[in-house]
Formats: sequence, C-alpha cells, structure tokens
Amino acid sequence: MNALNDEQPAQAITILLVEDDAPTSWRLQDALNKAGYRVRAAGTLAEARAALSEAAPKVLLTDLQLPDGHGVDLIRETRARLPETEIMVISILGDEESVISAITVGATGYLLKDAFPTDIAATVRDLVAGHSPISASIARFIVRRTQVSVEPPPGPPLNTAKLTPREIDILWGIAKGFSYAEIAGHLGLSRQTVPGHIKSIYRKLEVHTRGEAVFEALQQGLIKL
Repeated sequence: MNALNDEQPAQAITILLVEDDAPTSWRLQDALNKAGYRVRAAGTLAEARAALSEAAPKVLLTDLQLPDGHGVDLIRETRARLPETEIMVISILGDEESVISAITVGATGYLLKDAFPTDIAATVRDLVAGHSPISASIARFIVRRTQVSVEPPPGPPLNTAKLTPREIDILWGIAKGFSYAEIAGHLGLSRQTVPGHIKSIYRKLEVHTRGEAVFEALQQGLIKL
C-alpha cells in the first residue's frame, strides 16, 4: 500500500536505476539528476541487490536483461521486501511473456527503450503520484489481452471477495491509472480515506499490488477496462 504525497519534492525522492548499457544509464541519470532526484546506479543484478540492502529507494527503475540475471527476479524480490517502493521497467523487451511477468510480480509501470517519454522526470513524478506509466503499444496489448482472455462470465459479477460497491468504484479508478487524490475527487471522498479502502481491497482479493488487484477484479468480472 502506498501512502503517496502528490506534492512530494523531487529532492526527497530516491531512485535506484538498474541499467547495464552505460550510455543509456548516463542519459537517464543526467535527466533525473537535473530534475533534482537523488539517483544511485547499478549495472548488474548483484549491484542492484547490494544497493537495495543498504537503503530502500522510493523508485526502482530497472532493465530486464542484465548481465547476471533477469530483472523480473529483482522486481519480485523488491516487491516482497520493500512494498512501498514504486517499480518501473525500462526495457527493449516488449513481448507478452516479459510484460506480463514484470507486471504480475509487481511492476507498476513499463516503458520501452525505443519509446522513452521526452521527460523521464515527469514520468517518475506520475509513478510516485499513483499512476502507472506504460508505453502506448504495451497498453494496447494489455487491453487486447484482457478483452480476449478475461471475458466476464454471463450473469451478475462473481464478487467472491465480497467487495463493497465503494471498493469496486475505487478499484475501477486504480485500473484507469488515477491517483488517490483523483479517485477521492471523483467519488466525493476524503483523500485520507482512500488508502484504507485500498488496504481492504488488497486483503479481500489476497493481493499485494495495484496490478494484481486489477487483474483479479477483471477475472471476477467486477470491472471492465
């Protein structure tokens, strides 16, 4: 569960960047440092694990293809040990297995290297604010996949988790990538009450991330994208 502050200054946000291609790493570090973020860099899985054991970053930006392993393993480990850390993939891999694996184990954003946003600093701000930055081609792929493979059964929704109507409304907002403040505004709630509702959703669905909650809700037919 992430208690986010939409006004959190850049200098308060620590980033661990895991990228083995030196020019790409330098370019990203330069852009993020200029925006005021505090950035540490690692070029291997081992270096990333060592950095994470020393200090928990607010954001993990990681490639998937690393010299000594796969970024999915790092995402899984980080999500289990550091649930408050936001995780975004920056990779050349856009195939189904890579995308679904990364999101399933805990990534909340996924950017392709050939489609970097013009302002990576703004993208990190969006991630910390509760959004899920995803390259357009991947977003379309995920929508198509859920439409095909997670078709709700006929009749009323299953709702085996016994979510309340309010929790379903909030879950829909999460699926649409709204921040907690935006969800509160849309539903006429206090900003401070949204995290409590989301904790309840996670507990009932037996999940630990936004992506898992949305996937489970789609399977049960509780929401549609």
